[in-house]
Amino acid sequence: MSLEQTACEDLKAFERRLTEVIACLQPSTLRFRIILVTAAISISIGAWYWLTDPKTSVVPLFDSLLLHPLFALSSMILIILFCFGIHKKVIAPQIITSRTRSVLSDFNLSIDDSGKLILKQRPTN
Repeated sequence: MSLEQTACEDLKAFERRLTEVIACLQPSTLRFRIILVTAAISISIGAWYWLTDPKTSVVPLFDSLLLHPLFALSSMILIILFCFGIHKKVIAPQIITSRTRSVLSDFNLSIDDSGKLILKQRPTN
């Protein structure tokens, strides 16, 4: 086997593994996006009811939060989700592709969003 054939086989194996990694991240990324959107919608609904309640400006904050458990609970859940890094898990495939693009640019290569290799033209200097 020649050196060019070996290099071509290595690139194909790298591309297969990269597409496999990105494809494997898609289901969990979708799951985390659904969780994040659900938490954001519930906090929005809870905030609407909390802010439109006339008692909110009269009672102390803690009592107001006890009167609106949806807002208080969804706020706590959203804070916990962000503490556990849901914002990083939602964009994990994009992080991997952007970092891989920056490394591959030294070799006149790039990748698309699914992990397929893109050969670039060599600079003519």
